[in-house]
Amino acid sequence: MADILSPQERSERMSRVKGRNTKPEVMFRKALWREGLRYRLRYKAFGRPDIVFPGPKVAVFVDGCFWHGCPEHYRAPKTRTEWWEKKIAENKKRDLEVTRHLQDDGWRVLRFWAHDLKGKDLSICVQGTKDMVSRNPGIHP
Repeated sequence: MADILSPQERSERMSRVKGRNTKPEVMFRKALWREGLRYRLRYKAFGRPDIVFPGPKVAVFVDGCFWHGCPEHYRAPKTRTEWWEKKIAENKKRDLEVTRHLQDDGWRVLRFWAHDLKGKDLSICVQGTKDMVSRNPGIHP
């Protein structure tokens, strides 16, 4: 099935997709801050984690359900299906490589689906992050 938009229209539409400061990410950061957790954004760690706790070396990623192929919510587009399958598979592969690379460098990595940061699951994710950050003796959240 052909795309109903011209390449220029498709490019324009895709350029508006947010890569950071998404609604789930901002809600999560605010919840972390309320819990007294101080983090860094745009920290120059491999793979560019969304949230970083440099002292205890904890990197947090908020993965969008579409772009990272969430098994629960991902629905492939009806156009250019082969291209999208390849794109999402590459994203998943890159996510694994980034996680492995950071872990090999001594980082602990947390990955949350965007849908996990909604409702009651938000507090579970915050607590999990708090636990991970506080596991490093001498580092206080």
